[in-house]
This record gives sequence, C-alpha cells and structure tokens, in this order.
Amino acid sequence: MSDLAIIIVSYNTSIDLQACLSSLAANPPAVSHEILVVDNASSDGSAQLVRDTWPEITLVEAAINLGFASAVNRGLAQTGSSLVLLLNPDAAVPAGAIDRLVAVLKQESESAVVGPRLVDDEGRLEISFGPMLSPFAELWQKLLVAGHARRLAPFSWLARRRAARRRYVDWVSGACLLVSRAALDAVGGLDERFFLYTEDVDLCASIRASGRRVVFAPEVEIRHRRGRSRRHNPESTQQAYRRSHLAFYAKHHPRYHTLLRLYLWLRGQLPPPRESGL
Repeated sequence: MSDLAIIIVSYNTSIDLQACLSSLAANPPAVSHEILVVDNASSDGSAQLVRDTWPEITLVEAAINLGFASAVNRGLAQTGSSLVLLLNPDAAVPAGAIDRLVAVLKQESESAVVGPRLVDDEGRLEISFGPMLSPFAELWQKLLVAGHARRLAPFSWLARRRAARRRYVDWVSGACLLVSRAALDAVGGLDERFFLYTEDVDLCASIRASGRRVVFAPEVEIRHRRGRSRRHNPESTQQAYRRSHLAFYAKHHPRYHTLLRLYLWLRGQLPPPRESGL
C-alpha cells in the first residue's frame, strides 16, 4: 500500500490533464504514491488519454458527472493510503513540491491539512486561502481577489504580504490540498451536497471542528492554470457555484440562507434544482 494517493478529478480537461500527469511523471514524489484519475463522464477523450498514455494510473470512470466531492469520495474508496493529495487537472507540479508538502504536514503535528502557494503561468500569486466564509468575510475576500486580479497596488501588496509566511488559516484551496487520511475519514470524506465549489472550505471547516488545524505553506509552490476547466460550459458552472453557495450557507450559516436565496431571486440568479449529472 502506498503512503500517498494523488486524486485528480477530470471533466472535459484532457489538455490540462495531459500536462498535469506529464508534470507528475517528470517530477514524481519520492514518497511511495499512487495516482488516481476519476473521470466524470468526459466527452473529450480524457479517459482514453489516461488508458493509452498512463496505463499504470488507476482510472475510475463515472457514468455521469458526479461533481467534485462525490468523485473524490469515489477515488478515496479505491485506496487506503495514509495521506491524500487532491490535485486539479489544471495544476502542474514542480520537482520536490509534493515531498515538501508531506514534510510540512509531518512538521505541523496539530495540522491535518496543508496547502501550497499557488501561482499562475506568469508566476503571479493566486489567493488560495482565507477566513471561514461568512457574509462579511466573503465580501472582503472577493474585494481582495478582485483588486489583486486588477493589479491594484494596495490589494496586491496585501495579498503578497499575507502569503509571505507559513500560517494557520481557516481553509486552503482544493486545487492542491494535502490531507491526512485519518482526519478525512473522521469527518466522512467530502460532503457530496457540494457538487462544485466550496467543498474545500467545508472540508477544512469540518476538520478544524474536530480539533485539527489547516496550514498554508508558501515555501511550496504549485502552478495553477486557474479557471480553465470551467470554460467549456460557463453557465452551468455559474449555476453550480450558486447551488454550492446556497448549500454552504444552509449548512454553516442557516440564518443567512434565506437572505441569500432572496438576493439571488431578486437578481434573477436563483439556480434551478440540479438535474442528475449536471
């Protein structure tokens, strides 16, 4: 049995998936590991790509699009490793990065989750951690992300300052998230109410509630071509985000859930019930 399972969920991301798997093949971690790709019924040949090019990788094929959380749980059922790395197909792993993440988790005895510094193709910082979502914290996070994306100096300075040192945080991005299998099992895996988005924040909240910590480790850097996996169907992606947003508030901030529904309804953005596989 390997010490680490790297789980990659793919949905119509064959180009990025190929780059991601190539980076893992070129820079394999020293820790004993296995790679699992859970394909959510892609129509772009993603599953065939894995079968033809990387036969040593475990391929789990879903009959429909399960969403992220359910697909991860499907992958978890295929492995008993002591550590699990959730990795987006639009991420690329440089040499030594995964082993350094594992080392951080071993150093941080109170922590069960660690996330790296994420950067784009230009090496520009992605804001990949933050406080627990709440109406005011979410507003501030969105302002910070938007200001940094527009390269407004005060926001970019603050983003870089916050990401300059290792720190305990409420959540780290599921684009690259290393977690203890024991902690993951203790909270029952990922909550499948979240089809896409906020499942990482929810997972970190559940693990923190169990008494463990979440750490952001900027000394480890991963390249993340953010947002590429959502481009094939932006409207469905936006609806999935709103459904997950509503589910998150219903679970963690029920007194604000009705207000959020009303706000979305007034803006004509209240999503319809999700159909199977969408």
